[in-house]
Amino acid sequence: MDTEDRKKLNRALELSEENNKMLKSLVRNMRWGRLFKILYWAVIIAVSLGAFYYSQPYLDKAESLLTSFSETVSAVNHNLSK
Repeated sequence: MDTEDRKKLNRALELSEENNKMLKSLVRNMRWGRLFKILYWAVIIAVSLGAFYYSQPYLDKAESLLTSFSETVSAVNHNLSK
């Protein structure tokens, strides 16, 4: 093997090692990105469920108020139509 071939072979080896490092870095970044995306959505879902849980008594009160208001309006309409 002459020196020109040896230089080319060494250059190819350096490039392949550099590519290997870049690929490993890309894979590592993809994994971290995937983990953070899962955590992001888990936090959003947890906050949504928590907000619903803590606002449930207020929603129940609003529903009962709306129901009683609707019944009152129906009673007034019924009395007016007589």
